[in-house]
Amino acid sequence: MDIKTAENRIKELSEILKYHNRKYYIEDSPEIEDFEYDALLRELEDLEAEFPEFKKEDSPTQTVGGAALRLFTPVEHRVKMESLQDVFNFDELSTFGEKIDTSNTVFSVEPKIDGLSVSLEYRDGLFFRGSTRGDGETGEDVTANLMQIKSIPRAIKFEGELCVRGEVYMPKESFLKLLRRQELMGEAPAKNPRNAAAGSLRQKNPKITAERELDIFVFNIQYIDGKNFNSHIETLDFLKDLGFHTLPTYKACKTIDEVIAEIKRIGNSRGNLSYDIDGAVVKVDNLSYRTELGSTSKYPKWAVAFKYPPEEKETVLKEIEIAVGRTGALTPTAVFESITLAGTSVSRATLHNEDFITSKGIGIGDTIVVRKAGDIIPEVLSVARHCENSSVFKMPESCPSCGSPVFREEGEAVIRCTNAECPAQLLRHLIHFTSRDAMDIEGLGPAVLEQLLDAELIHNIEDLYNLDYSKVAKLERTGDKTVSNLKNAIEKSKENDLSRLLFAFGIRHIGAKAAKLLSERFGDIDSIISATVEDFESIDGFGHILAESAAEFFSLDSTKQIIEKLKACGVNMKSLKEVTDTRFMGKTFVLTGTLPTLTRNEASAIIESFGGKTSSSVSKKTDYVLAGEEAGSKLDKANKLGVAVISEEEFREMIK
Repeated sequence: MDIKTAENRIKELSEILKYHNRKYYIEDSPEIEDFEYDALLRELEDLEAEFPEFKKEDSPTQTVGGAALRLFTPVEHRVKMESLQDVFNFDELSTFGEKIDTSNTVFSVEPKIDGLSVSLEYRDGLFFRGSTRGDGETGEDVTANLMQIKSIPRAIKFEGELCVRGEVYMPKESFLKLLRRQELMGEAPAKNPRNAAAGSLRQKNPKITAERELDIFVFNIQYIDGKNFNSHIETLDFLKDLGFHTLPTYKACKTIDEVIAEIKRIGNSRGNLSYDIDGAVVKVDNLSYRTELGSTSKYPKWAVAFKYPPEEKETVLKEIEIAVGRTGALTPTAVFESITLAGTSVSRATLHNEDFITSKGIGIGDTIVVRKAGDIIPEVLSVARHCENSSVFKMPESCPSCGSPVFREEGEAVIRCTNAECPAQLLRHLIHFTSRDAMDIEGLGPAVLEQLLDAELIHNIEDLYNLDYSKVAKLERTGDKTVSNLKNAIEKSKENDLSRLLFAFGIRHIGAKAAKLLSERFGDIDSIISATVEDFESIDGFGHILAESAAEFFSLDSTKQIIEKLKACGVNMKSLKEVTDTRFMGKTFVLTGTLPTLTRNEASAIIESFGGKTSSSVSKKTDYVLAGEEAGSKLDKANKLGVAVISEEEFREMIK
């Protein structure tokens, strides 16, 4: 490779890797697999070794991939949280071993947990701060969220200062539960447990973190007052005695051959573990020898991470099943001859959507290549060989659950059922209908709704208002007090404003704000039913897509039947909004950042009660930007356009 080509390729690889670092470490939404990233990084390392004049200080080979986010308070680490040099085969591992004087030390071999690295700081036995790794030198203060992890001790029997490093992870069982919740709520599924754990730990609301059931393995002492250790394994035993959730296995090995045998043993056990690992870590056990070996600008010279290659196998595709999701989405699933991947038997894998099948040319009878993404979710990679007379699979034109026509909206990859009452979508509709921003029926969460469905006490939305409470009382974990509270919550929901009911219907593209606009513009449900597309388009803030979606929904016979049944149950069908003070009439507000005492919903309600309206974007037509802490690009744009920016204190003066 000539010098100019090398320089250009080094620049290109650096930009590509920086982009993927941000997607992986900061946004928790990786776009490529680990082995693809590792291959790019290795190529850059080789080029920089051959052409060192083009290696920059900020090269991805010289820096840790993360960064501290503005969302949390920065924390400067007292001891740098280094990353590890990766090796991908036993020859590279042996090369590492040749640089170590094995007559002076042994190696510790541990599973490499695939999670988010954090530090935990203790003062005089009390946990006082926890932070993410960030760029290795500065991380994020996530103490409140780490406090939700039950296995992190709040107090330990140790005087002085202690800082330990651990890996926060999401157990496989918790990850699968999260995927199920995300499917029920119509959310994009998490890609893998590592990114699910990282996203959960960076939640602004610690309650959400608590729901994700995270765990941690502590694997290192970063610093400690008044105590000296000779070996790494000795420190792990000490941490275990203090009550930390330490690594489940760590073994001392005297030779590289013993190290290789232990790496193979850990690799063979991957399928039986309750957590995800992506490799094994090999470390010099002797702590004084570690100090002698030192570190590069990015990696310690006394440790490497052996990365297991993704396991792929060929199998024959027997059939493609179509499942209807809770949002009406038709999802194809490959059913193939059973194979063993990551220690478990696999015979099914998602095919995502029609475009995925078409792009790979997948047909029944073809030999396909399958692997487990993150050692958990099977996925089809490609077609190895087409069978004789193979043809690309076509998605059905009608719903396999209810037989209704299906449609694919322009710009979307998903095919959906058109029937709002499709049995396959019922639980998802019920969850949305009863949610806080919709009918707000307290006590009717997903678990209770599933109980009611399983007991066949409800078959549709209107059945919620005709419950046989004597039968509800016989359900598991349901007492008289629970039934009484549930009955009161359901009765109370009948008095909601029309806007809540409109949002609860789950009309495509119609969110809570659009539902309010509909309610205020037409006043009652009958006027909405008789409105035309043109009538809907005349609403300020309604575009053509929203107008068409609303018109289509209210023209359906099934919609009219639901409305009539809910009317008969006593559910309010009129707008309750009364504007008695019009001081904000004609004024548009944009909310950004976190306000000291008001939520965005509360602030919006106040603005609307005075005749004003809120918008999600700043423009020249915006009258005020109500800004709180951590206001971002909207505040910048307001200042650029000269839009008035007010604090909550100034806002409260305006509404006195």
